[in-house]
Order: sequence, then structure tokens, then C-alpha cells
Amino acid sequence: MEKTSRGETQSGFTLLTISISLAVFMSSLDGTIVNIALPTISTDFNLSSSTVSWVATIYLLVLAGCVLIFGKLADRIGFKKIFLTGFIIFTLGSFSCAILPDLLNSFAVLVGSRVFQAIGGAMITAIAPAMVTAFIPMSQKGKAMGVIMTAAALGTAIGPTIGGVLTQYLSWHWIFFINVPVGIIAVLLGAKVIPATGPLSKPAGFDKAGALLIFVGLAALLFAVSEGMSLGWTSPVILSSLALAIITLGYFVLHELRVADPLLELRLFKNKNFLMTNLIMALVFFSFAGINYLLPFYLQYVKGYGVSDSGLILTALSAAMMVAGVISGLLYNRVGGRKLCIAAGILLVIGYFMMTLLRINTSTGFVTITLLVLGFSLGLMITPASNMIMNSVGKQYQGMVSSLTSLERFAPLTLGIAFANLVFMQGIAAIAGHRGITESAPAKIQMELMTAGFDLAFFASLVIAVIILILAILARQEVHPDYQAGNDDDAKIGII
Repeated sequence: MEKTSRGETQSGFTLLTISISLAVFMSSLDGTIVNIALPTISTDFNLSSSTVSWVATIYLLVLAGCVLIFGKLADRIGFKKIFLTGFIIFTLGSFSCAILPDLLNSFAVLVGSRVFQAIGGAMITAIAPAMVTAFIPMSQKGKAMGVIMTAAALGTAIGPTIGGVLTQYLSWHWIFFINVPVGIIAVLLGAKVIPATGPLSKPAGFDKAGALLIFVGLAALLFAVSEGMSLGWTSPVILSSLALAIITLGYFVLHELRVADPLLELRLFKNKNFLMTNLIMALVFFSFAGINYLLPFYLQYVKGYGVSDSGLILTALSAAMMVAGVISGLLYNRVGGRKLCIAAGILLVIGYFMMTLLRINTSTGFVTITLLVLGFSLGLMITPASNMIMNSVGKQYQGMVSSLTSLERFAPLTLGIAFANLVFMQGIAAIAGHRGITESAPAKIQMELMTAGFDLAFFASLVIAVIILILAILARQEVHPDYQAGNDDDAKIGII
């Protein structure tokens, strides 16, 4: 496709950014939107809480297990085919989740539909950053990545709020119905604006063994972590799952280092900057997942806010994240990714330090300011870190590395929540006795116990934030020769 004018090209880049943003927003949204509707679904199907939780768990397990596979496939057969096929599957899966379970009166159908939906979600999420790198000129990459990564983070953050509104005022089915019109629009838009390209890597035998190992390993690990608290960390099921994860993931590493065309090129991690920026990305979402999980409990059980008031207060974090994401995208090409990451790391440390100051009598104003600082720092960090990762490797690895950044968003959702929960419970068990809480009046014991748990969990997040800041300071911004000025073929790809 040839460019006809600068204005039409700019319009094409904007439409492409919107198309990718819709994809990552909806896929991320569905990772968290269901949680708040689980009690209602449990009542409808007369299920226990542990059984109904599979509606949420299975989506994240399949998503995390599939993203690397589809990232590699995208390098082999082209981004447009994977993206459009993924969105069609995601949309059909959403429609199936909304209609078939009630029609067939089967909870198993709902879980199966979520698997189908997650496969589509993995396809569109895996290649979103790669599409920015491949189709957007270097001068506009920062802005585009800012919008897209903000959409991804925002979808994760506001999922429970949207889910609560739809479930309360309509029904839990609308959590899935809402995806259908958006999916249709995104498919039509994507078909028009996404350039058709051939494979970026030379076709070879697909690494089926690696795909099986990474899927089984990640699924086993995330299952063990997500179900460990309810089933017991020493239960045979959890221990077996952890053993399976260690064996399969360990063998995956050995296998990938030997195979000619690996699913994940582990040798890329020999580059210290690539390793550090990926660690930054993973730790940011790891800490964010835990805080996002604990904050509603703090606001409702310690501060005594209602569900709706808590949701309203938490929107400060989402709003700040969205604003900072756009700002970081605009500043990326002017300031550079490393400086933005350092600035975001400093704010992140400040935000998590403020979290450690939250108490029973903390004012609503201070809580809101804390959330604003935290949300702004998270939004400021995600865009430059993503750009630094994507721009540091050659074009033949675009899909692979793009799927890696997606994995670094979704896997920490489960791992971060489990870690935060463990630290929270440990805080209650270990700190409470040292503070003489058991000597307090009975009415105060429960409140003080919970506050002790939050104190330790928030302090753990502060430690993680310090590590992120250190990594940001040590990292350097590198641009692969494929994207250097004068050697960037992005601008040669016409978009109508």
C-alpha cells in the first residue's frame, strides 16, 4: 500500500493504534472483570466458591500458557493473520460465555468457553507491542506504545469496577456481551488498517516440544500459586503441581538452548539491558497485582468504606495511570526511555512508602493522594520499559519478544496476588503478637490484626519498588540497528 499524503498516513497510524488498543484493553479487562461476579455466578449454578473460581483462573492459565506460542507463530505467518483470527476467536468466545452456559444449563460450558476466549485473547495480546514496533515509525513509537500499554494496564485496573456495575445493574452475562460489539468493530477496523506482511523469520520446523513444555509448566505453576492458599501449600495436589512446573520449565530452558529455532530465544537475556528491562516490567506488574488485590480490603475492612465508595476511591489510581501513560508516550522520543524509567522508579518508591503510612485513622485525602502518586508512577513506567524491550532486539524477534512482554503482564497477576496474600497473612501472624494487640479490647483486635498484615504487605511492595528503581538506574537504552535512523523500514509501510 502506498502513502497518499502525510495526513492520510497519520490518520492510518491513529486508526492502527486504536485497533491495537481495543485489543489489549479487552483482553486485559477480561483477566479481572469476572472476579467480582463470581458470587453471583456461584449462586446461579449452585457451586462452591472454589469451584466457581475456575471461571477466572482458567482464563489466566490459558492466556499465560499460550502467549509465547502465538508470538512465535506471528513471526512465522505474519501479524495480521494472528491478530484478526485472535479477535474473531475472542469475540466468539465472549458470545459463547454469555449465551451457552444458561442455554445448556452447564457450568462446564462456561469454563470451556473461557478457554476458547483466552486462546483468542492470547493471540491478540501476544503481538500488540510487536505491531507498534513493526508498523509505527520511530518518531511516533513512544506515543503509540504509551496509548496501547496504558490501555492494557487500565483494562486490568478497572476490570472489577466495570464488572461490578454490569453485574449489579444488568447481569453477569453482560460482562461477556460487552465484548461482542467491540470485537466486531475491532475486526473490521483491523482488517482495514493493519498492513498485510509476510513472515519475519525464515520458516522452519515449529518448536512443538517447547510449546508443550511452556504451556504445561506455566499452567502448573500458576495453578499451584493460585490454589495454594485454599488447598494448602503442603497438599499432594499443590506439591505435585509445583514439581511438574519445576520439571517442565527446567527442561524447557535446556530444550530451548539446544533447538535450532526456539520458541523463546533465551540467549537474548545475555544482554544485561534486555534482562534488566524485562525484570523491571515483570516486577512492576507483580507489585501492582498485589496492591490492586489488597487495597479494596484495606478500604472496606479497615477504613469502613462501602463497596461503591471503595471503587470510587480506587478510580484515582486508574485515572492517574491513564494520564501518566499518555504523558510518557508523548515524552518518550524527547526525553528517552531510561530517564522516564528512573523518574517513574523514584515516584514508585515514594508511592509505596506512602502506602506503608496508611493506618486506621488515615484521612481519605491522604489515601487518594497515595493512589494518585502510585498510579502515575506505574503509568509512567510501563510505556518506556516496553519500548526499551521491543527496540533492543532485531525484527526477526518482534513477535517472540512482544509475547514475552505480554507474559510479563499476565503471569504476575496470579503470582503477585498470591505473594501479597501470603505476606498479608504472615503479617497478621508474626507482627500482631509483638504489638500487644492481643491485650487490646475485643472490638479492636480484628482491626489491629488486619492493619498489621497490611503493614508488612505494603512494606514488601516498597522493597520491590526500590529494586525496580535500582534496575532502572543500571539499565541503558539501546536501539537495535534495525530501527536506527535511515534503516527503519517502518516508514515505508503504507497504511490507509
